[in-house]
Amino acid sequence: MGVVRWPRLLTPTQLCQLIRQQKNPLAALQLFDAARSRYPSYRHNAPAYAAIIGVLGSAGRVPEMKRVIEQMKHEGSCQCSDAVLAGAVRAYARLGRLDEALALFQQIPQFNCVAWTESFHEILQILLAEGELEAALRVFVDGCNGRGVKVQVRCLNIFIGALCGMNRSDLALEVFGEFRELCYYPDRETYRILMKGLCEDGRLEDATHLLYSMLWRISQKGCDADVVVYRTLLEALCAVGRVREAEDILTKVLKKGLKSPKNRRSFQGYDLGACGRNLEGMKNVIDEALASGGVCSLASYGAIIVDLYLEGKIADADRLFDEMLQRGFQPSVSMYEAKIAVLCSAGRAEDAVAVLETEMVERGCAPTARAYHLVMRGLCDERKPERAVEYLEKMALRGGFAAGKETYEILVDGLCCEGKFAEASRVLERLLTRKLLPGDAIYGRLIAGLCSVGKRYEAVLWLEEMLSQGRAPDPSVWNSLVSVTCTEREEVGAFIDI
Repeated sequence: MGVVRWPRLLTPTQLCQLIRQQKNPLAALQLFDAARSRYPSYRHNAPAYAAIIGVLGSAGRVPEMKRVIEQMKHEGSCQCSDAVLAGAVRAYARLGRLDEALALFQQIPQFNCVAWTESFHEILQILLAEGELEAALRVFVDGCNGRGVKVQVRCLNIFIGALCGMNRSDLALEVFGEFRELCYYPDRETYRILMKGLCEDGRLEDATHLLYSMLWRISQKGCDADVVVYRTLLEALCAVGRVREAEDILTKVLKKGLKSPKNRRSFQGYDLGACGRNLEGMKNVIDEALASGGVCSLASYGAIIVDLYLEGKIADADRLFDEMLQRGFQPSVSMYEAKIAVLCSAGRAEDAVAVLETEMVERGCAPTARAYHLVMRGLCDERKPERAVEYLEKMALRGGFAAGKETYEILVDGLCCEGKFAEASRVLERLLTRKLLPGDAIYGRLIAGLCSVGKRYEAVLWLEEMLSQGRAPDPSVWNSLVSVTCTEREEVGAFIDI
């Protein structure tokens, strides 16, 4: 830890700034501990605890983080923030300490914390992701019966998504019914997840009943973005040969969205059978019908287009995209982001660049930080990291966005893959200038690369930087340095012998 200039009067905000300026998490902890002894009247508050717990958790310093959490629990004058505890639960889980994450959540009532809904959702999601269904159910039941937790529809979506991922859409349907009886109302995401799970499990009768239970939503606001839910069932019915049934449902859905009785009477419907056995042809008809067959809206077009891009159906999505433009609708940012993402996934990063540089600008849609991130990742995947670095500059100059840690790591990794270690070092320096700390793997990759081209001095500098942050390098990093040192000594010895 370098020389720290303590202020005459310390506030928690100033301490947070001092903590975040430290590269070494242990040095940050020393500052945190020293504050009370230097300033007898000073008391830590929730942001101060959040800052030090975040630093220790990111560095994997579990014992130190646990000590700070215990200190926070026993400090009655400090009201604990739900976000701080949720972050600590997340940190334990990321480090593979699932039992400690669950134990911390169960101790939350002992903290001076008024509500812990965010922590509740966090531990629930973690347990379900790890396949701990029974533990998740116990947490859920306790949360519903206890104080401090406000059960939201997000909780329902987490449960249903996990059950559908286990191919237990039957249980997901039961959970869905129980929630409705408790007067918790599902949202579009709930229906989408459950419909997909039922169709993938072949439970088409249940899926059909689920769709009919949604028709009241159409009466209130038209098809809107709910079309992605109907689309899932209609395509599943066509896939198993139940084309006429799909036609009937499609007609009912579209007619339900028409407000005028005259329009309903004159509505003709769609003949999916005319496509013969061409499933892709039927899907195209369904997509066009749902997007524009009833009441046209940007929401319905957008939902179908984003879904098609996510499925990798670029040509079909582009066709609907052009049709939407001809009808006078302005594309949303989410549509462009979906398009850029699928183009990069298909190895068409240059086309994604054209969307970012030309298409979005011409249509008055400002590129987002995520759009730039997707393009940079796509260029690195296609072994064009130096081109990707150019967009790091453009991102800041044009959009005023600051790249995140993940973006910098992608660039450093891409440059290392191409042997551009000097350029990777410069990008990593920019990351550190922004007070962001890269993962150990990024340091290891750069150090090993520098050693491979004989740049031992630069490699040692990055090793020192890593050690100054209290990091423990992987054995492979030391092996790289030993190897290059031994090689240099052998070359010097051979020269002397000559």
